[in-house]
Amino acid sequence: MLFVGFFIDLLPIIMEAKILQHLSKDPLLKKALKAVEIQASKPETTVYGSLLRSIISQQLSVKAAATIYGRFVDLFDSKTPNPALVLEKSAEELRAVGLSKQKSGYMHNIASFAQEHDFDKMDWDSYTDEEIIKFLTQIKGVGVWTVQMILMFTLERPDVLPTADLGIQQAIQQLYGLEETGKALLTKMKEIAAPWSPYQTTACLYLWRWKDQ
Repeated sequence: MLFVGFFIDLLPIIMEAKILQHLSKDPLLKKALKAVEIQASKPETTVYGSLLRSIISQQLSVKAAATIYGRFVDLFDSKTPNPALVLEKSAEELRAVGLSKQKSGYMHNIASFAQEHDFDKMDWDSYTDEEIIKFLTQIKGVGVWTVQMILMFTLERPDVLPTADLGIQQAIQQLYGLEETGKALLTKMKEIAAPWSPYQTTACLYLWRWKDQ
């Protein structure tokens, strides 16, 4: 039993090595992989909780978003208030904690959608990335980028390429010397990232860190 436990502890390390070996087949990406380190982290919230946070964070600095989110949860007895509680709050009450009129409406949209579809009972693992994107972007105020972040950081999907993310766009442009813009850039990004599959998420984590450095 001790040996089994030891092997289980080693599995994440073995898996990480396998992923990096695969991604290192791309010589330019390999430079980024060797230049930085990333730390594995576990998701701290649910899909519903991530949606609420995403709306609050839109177009705000990290510090400002954290402040408003703190005021928001202070309205409730839970760090992630259930949809019914959110729907009980008026737009004026939500605006009082720093949310705009538009964001207050989006928060109600998310709560209503989560309640209608009973998020607590949803088996997210039974849906593909594309199905989840199509499903969640039905909510007014929730775009493809937001859902891709949830796929990566909440559901821990391994093969997500957020082409609309400015940081990833800039990192790939810089690393690969691209001059394309607009749709041409997105097409080129997908071409470059295709060989990274099925580990595009890990590649992007490294690219974000590499760009920041």
